[in-house]
Amino acid sequence: MVILTSLVLLAFSIGGLSILQYAFHLYNKEIYRQSAQALQVSTNSVEAELKKMERLSYQISTDTYVQSYLQELSSTDSNYDQFMIGNELRKRLLHIGALNKYVQSIQVYDVFNKEYSSGNFMMNLAEERLQTMKDAAQEKEGGVNWISPSENDETVMAVRDIREYMDFSFERLGTVGVRVDIHEIMNELTNNLEEQETNFLIFDQDQQQIFANENGLNTINPTEYLANQQGYQIIKYNGDRYFLTYSEANHLDWTYMILTPYNNLFAVITKARTAVFLTYFTLFLLMIFLGTKFTGTIVNPIESLNKKMKKVQTGDLDYYDVGMETQMSKDEAGQMHENFKKMMNQINFLIGENYKKQLLIKESEFKTLQAQVNPHFLYNTLESINWSAKIAGEKKISQMAESLGFVLRASINMKDMLISLNEEISIVDHYITIQSYRFEERLQFTKNIADAHLTTLIPKFIIQPLVENAIRYGLQEMIGVCKIHVSVSETEETVIICVADNGPGIETEYLEKIISGNYQPKGTGIGLRNINERIKLLFGEKYGLKIDSEIGKGTTVSIILPKEEKNSYVQGVVSR
Repeated sequence: MVILTSLVLLAFSIGGLSILQYAFHLYNKEIYRQSAQALQVSTNSVEAELKKMERLSYQISTDTYVQSYLQELSSTDSNYDQFMIGNELRKRLLHIGALNKYVQSIQVYDVFNKEYSSGNFMMNLAEERLQTMKDAAQEKEGGVNWISPSENDETVMAVRDIREYMDFSFERLGTVGVRVDIHEIMNELTNNLEEQETNFLIFDQDQQQIFANENGLNTINPTEYLANQQGYQIIKYNGDRYFLTYSEANHLDWTYMILTPYNNLFAVITKARTAVFLTYFTLFLLMIFLGTKFTGTIVNPIESLNKKMKKVQTGDLDYYDVGMETQMSKDEAGQMHENFKKMMNQINFLIGENYKKQLLIKESEFKTLQAQVNPHFLYNTLESINWSAKIAGEKKISQMAESLGFVLRASINMKDMLISLNEEISIVDHYITIQSYRFEERLQFTKNIADAHLTTLIPKFIIQPLVENAIRYGLQEMIGVCKIHVSVSETEETVIICVADNGPGIETEYLEKIISGNYQPKGTGIGLRNINERIKLLFGEKYGLKIDSEIGKGTTVSIILPKEEKNSYVQGVVSR
């Protein structure tokens, strides 16, 4: 009961905590939804500005003035002309958009890699940065390409080749790069994140960091978290927990991330979760303690009663209550103990009465069986035989009288309950002698008994009634020859005596009633049932009669007895 109580409490606890956990999950999803919306708005705004920069680079690369200036620069060798054309080119860049608030500078390079820049914050690109710019531009063959910030240049650049398109030769005239101040774009969009200690990060397709605000986690590795397809997760970084939301850019192969300190979002829910866990745990321990105390008042009396029952199970019906004199309460458990005591006293009384009755019944049935051959019938038969013998002088009459006398003497003899199989077969032989003169060739009796079995001790008069039944319900119920065969076989533990006939057999329904004992006998009602009960009384429940019958194929009755060792033990008990 303690375990049951614990399981019930545990089930309720798990159910409550599961619901709470589900609520936390929904809360996480709601936070993600809100965060994802904010991230999407920021992403769309950033990409809108970046698309403007792409259009600016396209406008520069297709501007007729820019293209003509680059053509003139590639065809003149005069330094003065190059200087003047370069100034005109820079002015044109200023006019197109070099002073845009998000543009730090527009970098244009001719085919000789000579730089012509214009803008708010111009700079000479390092050789490595310039080469990266040219490679990225050539990769797209006139299309726009983006390169990420470098160590010396914190801007992102929209780069593309400038190709001559007026005569459709598409000859390369140079390279243009628009240096975009990504920090300026992001600062306007994320200025409210600093108050919430929220981090905004951007990574390119190579997972290189493009932007991180002042609260940014500059050393975070996005590849560790992007495998999760949910779009959000709770991560641990430098000992602190963060709620991470991220999404892929629609236009560029960039990844946008928002990291919010976990405590800022979940401070209240964490306290609630802790309080619920502590409350559940405290209630669980309290209920276990109270449940143990309560169930003890129920279980202890039941356990005591169980001990009494186990003592009775060992067969000790008289002293089942010794050593268990603990005073019981007057509740239901105490009443169970009192009723059990009364029941055992009544059982002991009934066992004694039933034992006496069974002894009387068995003795009466055995005597009745021995008296089955009616003395009046015997006397009348003997008188008839006597007169027949006097009148006819035939030997068969003498033999009938002799056999009948043998059977009579055997039935009257009350001295032995067990006789040898040889003696029982002698009784059967004399009985068959009498019946053979009555039915003549209609009765064929055979037997197959090894000499080793003739000394086996069996209860008296258990084969002759079966042979008599075979004649009565077999031969008398059929037309033709009735064959009765008696055989003896053995197994490792039993001796089996079979009486088989080829009579009409027994109907299945009536056979089942005979086996179960629920039938109305056609004769005296003592034969089969008496034999079966005598065998079980002497040797045990696993011995007795077995009946096999099939309509039109005859009946076989098997007598199952123990082998010689147990048989000898029973003989000793009976003789004592």
